[in-house]
Amino acid sequence: MKFGIIIFPGTWSDRDCYYAIKDILRQKVDYIWHKETDLSDYDCIILPGGFSYGDYLRPGAIARFSPIMPSLEHFASQGKLVIGICNGFQILCESGLLPGALLRNEHLEYRCQWTHLKTENTSTAFTSQCQNGQVLKIPISHYEGRYYANDATLAELEADKRVVFRYSTSTGDIIDSANPNGSLHNIAGIINKSGNVLGMMPHPERACEPLLGSSDGNLIWESIIANI
Repeated sequence: MKFGIIIFPGTWSDRDCYYAIKDILRQKVDYIWHKETDLSDYDCIILPGGFSYGDYLRPGAIARFSPIMPSLEHFASQGKLVIGICNGFQILCESGLLPGALLRNEHLEYRCQWTHLKTENTSTAFTSQCQNGQVLKIPISHYEGRYYANDATLAELEADKRVVFRYSTSTGDIIDSANPNGSLHNIAGIINKSGNVLGMMPHPERACEPLLGSSDGNLIWESIIANI
């Protein structure tokens, strides 16, 4: 299979993603500049973290209008896999590929720290290699990562089991003190209705080998590979 990593002006987690995919998982991967429009060679597209266009207006608000976005929307409509990480999640929400928004952290502080994520749904292309309820150790690095949606959207996400990851304790307890940014329902990652687009604020590419403190992020990449 082949991954593609989209680079916008201000993206800076692209090399981390490339390292995890190429050097750790030994998969084919290309960088894709945001002005490209052909995604036909790829099986999975990654929107990595960073500060696209300096996060002016809102994070992801300008990137949403990059030339590559109509192609990404078509790519997703074909059922192909898309994963947006941190700023990538913000871009997916701004583009309407995922519902809701990422607001400023509740405490109004930038946070770069380890978090624990409880796997809430293993019947997805992104979590099939996880165990039900498995707790993953994956770091965050953001200032605007507080997931917000209206009550109707939250109810739909919960009813359809589209909340894939929630912030939790190391033992899987979903409590306020385990929530690093104030996200509603402790939401750390969601999928679209078709189940082929994942947005998550934590960085699985930064948990790809024990030297970094965890290799739990590989379960997400390995799930994608197994699905393809």
